[in-house]
Amino acid sequence: MEVASSTPTAVLVADDEAGDRLDRVLARHISALSRTRLKALIEAGAVALDGETIRDPSHRVNSGAAIRVEVPPPEPAKPKPEPIALNVVYEDDDMIVIDKPKNLVVHPAAGHWTGTLVNALIAHCGDSLSGVGGERRPGIVHRLDKDTTGLMVVAKNDAAHRALAAQFAGHGRDGEPFERGYLAFAWGAPERPSGVIDRPIDRDQRARDRMAVREGGREAITHWQLLERYAGPAGPRRASKPERSDIPAASLIACRLETGRTHQIRVHLASIGHPLLGDEVYGSGFRTKSALLPPKAQLALSSLGRQALHAYMLTVKHPSSGEILRFRSELPPDLTRLREALVGGRAASSAKVSGDLK
Repeated sequence: MEVASSTPTAVLVADDEAGDRLDRVLARHISALSRTRLKALIEAGAVALDGETIRDPSHRVNSGAAIRVEVPPPEPAKPKPEPIALNVVYEDDDMIVIDKPKNLVVHPAAGHWTGTLVNALIAHCGDSLSGVGGERRPGIVHRLDKDTTGLMVVAKNDAAHRALAAQFAGHGRDGEPFERGYLAFAWGAPERPSGVIDRPIDRDQRARDRMAVREGGREAITHWQLLERYAGPAGPRRASKPERSDIPAASLIACRLETGRTHQIRVHLASIGHPLLGDEVYGSGFRTKSALLPPKAQLALSSLGRQALHAYMLTVKHPSSGEILRFRSELPPDLTRLREALVGGRAASSAKVSGDLK
């Protein structure tokens, strides 16, 4: 049984524990929790050392340091069905494709035990979802971030889950007709019309809840194509700081994934100097650039409340029939308003979103 969350656990580091790892010290003092569970709590920000949150389980402690552990309530054994509306694009006995809205977490996890896509799927599909992913992730073959909108496919039986998971693992590199496409609104614009970002991704060593381009990380490849470039508002220039009107303030980029790493597009575009509009994790340093946008675009961005990323295209082979299924999703209303406001400024150049990334 876990320690109750209403009574935080306090640990005082003994003299003979000085220099030891934080997770080891906690495991020694809190026998009710496994070291694996304690490590997860540390990485989740539930452990403070002398009042400072520490997210590194290997952090070395000093003698006399005070450790405080906030243990969340016990996790629900199994997600419950909840009547959450779903935008179903396609459904049969093997799979269901939904167009996920923003602010919807895919599966239950710390801080989001209810109100997830899984809760909605259980209510919609009953017991027909695949159990391969476990009780908390029934049918889940892949994920989208909470605030990323767009197409997701879910398996309704174990055979379909295995077949779809194999396609996502290969990402079309094995010859399967598989594609995942995203539309991303980014700061600035690449100079070339298209390209490939081939940079490994791993956990950020400075912040475990972030990803980063890192040598030795997992292979990550993103193909991109520049669709539209948006210039800033016209206005008087200061002689002390001349501005070039042909420098785009933002752009619309289509991305196709060759691999499927956590936050891949967000990390990759930020790594080439073009983070997503509205991305508070990987683009926080670009907040002041909103002044470069037309007034209406500034308003649309301020009300967006999320990263400007949409999973607009998905091509999979049906797990039973082998039929090639192609799905497309239009930009959701908030991103449509943003695009219209950007185009309504001064479009540096524009290309129709065709739906296919060349």
